[in-house]
Amino acid sequence: MTYANIGDHRLFYTDDGAGDQTVLLLHAAICDSHDWSSQIGPFAAGHRVIAPDLRGHGRSSETPGNHTPKDFAEDLALLLDRIGTGPVVVVGHSLGGTVASVLAVEWPDLVRGVVAVDPGYGFDAGFAAESADAFRGPDPIAVATALLSNLESTERSPATDWLPTWHHRRVLGMSPVVVAETFIGLFETSGDVTRRPTSENYLRRRACPVLTVSTRTALTIRGVDVGWDESVASAHPYSLAVAWDTGHWPQQERPEKFNTLVLGWISGLPS
Repeated sequence: MTYANIGDHRLFYTDDGAGDQTVLLLHAAICDSHDWSSQIGPFAAGHRVIAPDLRGHGRSSETPGNHTPKDFAEDLALLLDRIGTGPVVVVGHSLGGTVASVLAVEWPDLVRGVVAVDPGYGFDAGFAAESADAFRGPDPIAVATALLSNLESTERSPATDWLPTWHHRRVLGMSPVVVAETFIGLFETSGDVTRRPTSENYLRRRACPVLTVSTRTALTIRGVDVGWDESVASAHPYSLAVAWDTGHWPQQERPEKFNTLVLGWISGLPS
């Protein structure tokens, strides 16, 4: 196990593999780095792989009042500098895709490419406001579990039938304060990054190549289509957007397909 003291809190992270390219894996809200269990080994076969738990999640410590995408991104910028990674490819799922995008905009020298997996941005302003208000209620854990239910696949294979139980049980052990602050930070505090139409201008500031892997269920919830993902991606010609028919965790439901796509895309990144 590895921990880094970042300001007044402690981040857990793992550091596996070696190679000329470092990959940073960022999990979703109310999740942790276990979400990348099907990626760490295959990715580390040819790359250095850093997989942290974001502040307040997993084995990292809680810091009440500071759980926005920009707070998470600042932690990671400090971590990357401390462990000497050089520019990284950031693979971020959901909230992690938002944090990856903030890193690419605010710390561009640290990011060589972004893989945004069902990213947590591009929300309709009305939907975002209603969602933030819901997390101000008396039971943010219940709101979070209901949100998870809306994002789960209805056509899983028998091999992945256990995933919804794992996703739901994990959030039950989280601090309600962290859950509320994380989602309010996503839907409201960082509205310039996550809510349409202001998010469009922010996301286009990502100068590096961007691979977006969205799911059709989440695209519907966000009120956009894969063409919107293409429109806000970097103008870099290597950027690509695809849409899959899976639940919100394509890296878990279709790990071999996901790994082939992402590792192939990383291998072709322009130098």
